[in-house]
Amino acid sequence: MTIKLDKLSNGFQIVTEKISGIKTVSVGVWIKAGGRHERKDETGLAHFLEHMAFKGTKNRSSIDIVNQIEDVGGYMNAYTSREITNYYMRILPEDINLAIDILNDILSNSLFEENEINLERNVILQEIGQYADTPDEIIFDWLQDISYPNQPLGRPILGYNNLINTYNRKNLIDFTKKHYIPNKMVLCAAGDVVHEEIVDYANKLFGDMRKCNIEPAMECKFVGGSSIKKKNLEQTHFTLSFESSSLKDEDIFASQIFSIILGGGMSSRLFQEVREKRGLCYSIYSTIEALSDTGMLTIYAGTSDDKINDLSKIIVDQIKKITNKITSDELKRSKSQIKSGILMSMESTPSRCERLSRSLITWDKIVSLDETIKKIEKVNIEDLKKIGKKICFSEKFSSVIYGSLQKGFDFSSLENDLKN
Repeated sequence: MTIKLDKLSNGFQIVTEKISGIKTVSVGVWIKAGGRHERKDETGLAHFLEHMAFKGTKNRSSIDIVNQIEDVGGYMNAYTSREITNYYMRILPEDINLAIDILNDILSNSLFEENEINLERNVILQEIGQYADTPDEIIFDWLQDISYPNQPLGRPILGYNNLINTYNRKNLIDFTKKHYIPNKMVLCAAGDVVHEEIVDYANKLFGDMRKCNIEPAMECKFVGGSSIKKKNLEQTHFTLSFESSSLKDEDIFASQIFSIILGGGMSSRLFQEVREKRGLCYSIYSTIEALSDTGMLTIYAGTSDDKINDLSKIIVDQIKKITNKITSDELKRSKSQIKSGILMSMESTPSRCERLSRSLITWDKIVSLDETIKKIEKVNIEDLKKIGKKICFSEKFSSVIYGSLQKGFDFSSLENDLKN
């Protein structure tokens, strides 16, 4: 496996990984433009733009784009996250120039015709509606809102209905001009690739793009808060979040390992205590979302309305116990989980592209697997206790509870339990 990196004069980066024995290629463009790069009046615009990418260009209609990729047995898709938008394809090696050409076409020549905008507007509104009807998804949007109020990270990636209904061609073009610039882009390919050929072809297509000044994303601060959302549901959904490490913090791996021990699998403290021993819920877990300058550790569980107070106390009790005592077996097991997760993902060419591109966007360099594994191995029990106390016993936390809550919920009791 050979990783090679080039940068064009306009800042456009090209990274490839040649993998022996792989007979296909994954290729895509990763753009440092997501939900957190939107103004308040642009909420959901990055996601809207991603939806419009395959709706027709100066050179291809929407059906041309689909047919040209599927005619050669290829697959294409896209996603929008808080800090990145990605357009990617998986194809056979002989069709990689076609894939790169289409990627360039949709990023540089999209027409954004009003009739297509209106059609896709309805699709996005349906997506928002479906999301709102799913309690264990919508609750996380509310959690973001109270964790980062009046900040881009607190707003939903999908956007708000009232704003989605107003977006037009000019909005899409303006956002593209500001953010879809070469010095915020990474083209990555992994599989049966020839790096020099990809660089030459990418230079022909992307080399003339004009380098522009990058407008920095708004700095976001975790604030915290609590909220009850009432609805007559079969289950009551519980979330509890704390500010955690960012991707650039030295203790990011300690944070991730701590989260795994707390609620990262069937052997975790929360799963064993809350589900296996007490039968209080079907689903319970903790997870880390790490971004370039902030992060959140979040605990989620669903239970019956009459058990929500018991659930909350048990979760806090487990947090206190884990910050005081962690066993060597737990440390070893959690390290194995995080390492195997990383290494198993390397069996997928799309995951390899994702890792390389995010590495360049976040650190402006390729972080090797060996370096990552060494940092994971370096974490010890004292590191975990230290980061656990730093995260879970800070003065700020966020919690949203969603359900019928006929007896309500006392957040002051939750706060006291965490402090005492």
